[in-house]
Amino acid sequence: MSATEHGTATTREWQLVARPQGWPKTDDFRFVERDLPPLGPGEVRVRNAYLSVDPYMRGRMDDAPSYVPPFGLFEPLEGGAVGRVEASRSDGLAEGDLVLHMQGWRDVAQGPAAGFRRLDAAAGVPDSAYLHVLGMTGLTAYVGLLDIAGMEPGDTVFISGAAGAVGSVAGQIARLKGAGRVVGSAGSDAKVSLLTSRYGYDAAFNYKSGDVRTLLQDAAPDGIDVYFDNVGGDHLEAALAAFNRGGRAAVCGMISGYNSEEPAVAPNNLFELIKKGLTLKGFTVGFHMDRMKDFVTEAGQWLREGSLVYDETVVDGVDNTLQAFLDMMQGANTGKMLVRV
Repeated sequence: MSATEHGTATTREWQLVARPQGWPKTDDFRFVERDLPPLGPGEVRVRNAYLSVDPYMRGRMDDAPSYVPPFGLFEPLEGGAVGRVEASRSDGLAEGDLVLHMQGWRDVAQGPAAGFRRLDAAAGVPDSAYLHVLGMTGLTAYVGLLDIAGMEPGDTVFISGAAGAVGSVAGQIARLKGAGRVVGSAGSDAKVSLLTSRYGYDAAFNYKSGDVRTLLQDAAPDGIDVYFDNVGGDHLEAALAAFNRGGRAAVCGMISGYNSEEPAVAPNNLFELIKKGLTLKGFTVGFHMDRMKDFVTEAGQWLREGSLVYDETVVDGVDNTLQAFLDMMQGANTGKMLVRV
């Protein structure tokens, strides 16, 4: 489509039609095709190439106050995506530009150019990397470790959900920044092996194989100084027990409770906060976008050197986006879960 051809187009997209109760079900969603209007002044139309599915999306499916509004019913779901501009009425974006935006869960996105950020693709880095290792998940790991938890060289660092998109990067950043010992948890023996053989973790354990407190104590016998929390629940409780005095936790996610129909059970050892002088600080990366430039500069160098590696679990077809999301919530991914449109 040329820049002067701004007629109607269609998009195939996923919509939320019911608020999930517990684990999301296929009946809570629908996949539809709809017409898009002609482009207005300052708007662009983008053919998506890759879509991101992430744990935080589960929270937006509930009609509850949070740091972002909930998804609307019978409206297209949203999420990170990368694609190419195929039509433009904006001076700032041209046909063929690679862009990053939040109109995921669909094959064609359209709207004001301000909602699309042009990317300068790095040599040897696939477009999909801007949805994880060079994007929000990588930045989350960077900010959580360095700014929120204040990791220092020599610290013993524990990361839960360590084989996921954030955790797999967080462990490597901890190592690159001089951590004395890096420990991770994952949900299978295969992922545990990957943590130590590929991502540079010093020790890791399968949290399904026993009591998390005991498993963490065995992996970090001298205690931990920093905890990067993606899981909450029994992992947070175990970290509180394992902390050395002055320990710091960056609380990024609590995936263990996202689909629970019962109120979350708080850790039963919160007195450790007082006894050990601990700091627990929650964060969402959207409030730290000023750190993106520094992160991309460092991460880009690490990628070029080969000292930062990543994995993708890729599902093909926009019609399979829901299944990719459900599989990701069950831990089926290694590294970043993506949909190749």
